[in-house]
Amino acid sequence: MELGIYTFAELTPDPATGRTVSPGERLRDLLEEIELADQVGLDVFGVGEHHRPDFAVSAPAVVLAAAAERTERIRLTSAVSVLGSDDPIRVFQDFATVDLLSGGRAEIMAGRGSFIESFPLFGHDLRDYDALFAEKLDLLLAVRETERVTWSGRHRAPLEDRGVYPRPHQHPLPVWVAVGGTPESAVRAGSLGLPLALGIIGGLPERFAPFAELHRSAAAEAGHDRPALSINSHGFVAATSREAVDVSYAPFATMMDRIGRERGWSPMTPQTFEAARSLRGANFVGTPEEVVEKILSQHGIFGHQRFLLQLSVGTIPHDRLMRAIELFGTEVAPVVRHEVARRTAAAVASHS
Repeated sequence: MELGIYTFAELTPDPATGRTVSPGERLRDLLEEIELADQVGLDVFGVGEHHRPDFAVSAPAVVLAAAAERTERIRLTSAVSVLGSDDPIRVFQDFATVDLLSGGRAEIMAGRGSFIESFPLFGHDLRDYDALFAEKLDLLLAVRETERVTWSGRHRAPLEDRGVYPRPHQHPLPVWVAVGGTPESAVRAGSLGLPLALGIIGGLPERFAPFAELHRSAAAEAGHDRPALSINSHGFVAATSREAVDVSYAPFATMMDRIGRERGWSPMTPQTFEAARSLRGANFVGTPEEVVEKILSQHGIFGHQRFLLQLSVGTIPHDRLMRAIELFGTEVAPVVRHEVARRTAAAVASHS
């Protein structure tokens, strides 16, 4: 199993001090976090796209290009690229550039976007939210398939035998589809043979198992090999359970309550936080051993090939984040990889 981290580079006040770091400081810290994730052997680092004052990254490819020069092995992905409000040709060119700089380590995680600020910002009608994503995903896949493209749609000027450059190191450049809670999106990804990133940040994770099955079934019906599945969730790792809770609860609550006020969610309480970090909850907050147990428990449900953890939900001090990355890379990831490999080998042996 591949294990990694994703972030939105949050800019919320530190609950302990009231201080909000500058965007420049947060981005410099982020590059150090990506560099450490590479050094401790994690497989993937994802950077999200937002157009709000509480997040520092609106251009993931720029951050990942900087990270490409400071890392050697880790894969670099958006998490996500809001494809519906962007130009697929430009997205492809940006990530092809990151791919060339990194020697073939770039990926695109395309999503419709949990937030909608980018749509009016770039002149798009929110009534076209779903249609924009479907059409632009079609163009993105056409561009990555061939150097010269002929294409037409409703929401963008057509292309007639136009070349798109540069071409990436990888062929094809990996494209994942990110899904939060829409079955149709899981079916679409499967029908296209694309890997699925399933965001689970609340509720009982086993309730999302049908999404994974829809994805796999749609792929099989369309004649594709079984595509990969990633589970993306919130969490935090520390030496003790108490430390993990003490460090992460207030920042998590600050961020989730801010978003919740926009969406009508109930405020986070210590009780709901504890429920979410229990074995059947959505969050991975605890010691390395507790996080390992929970990843493996969910692997029994989903059989996924990748797990990405959002460690910074709200502003967590940089030194604490760095320690969490270290623990995740050195104490969680090796144990999970070994056990998943053992399970896979046992399953193969039982069918031979």
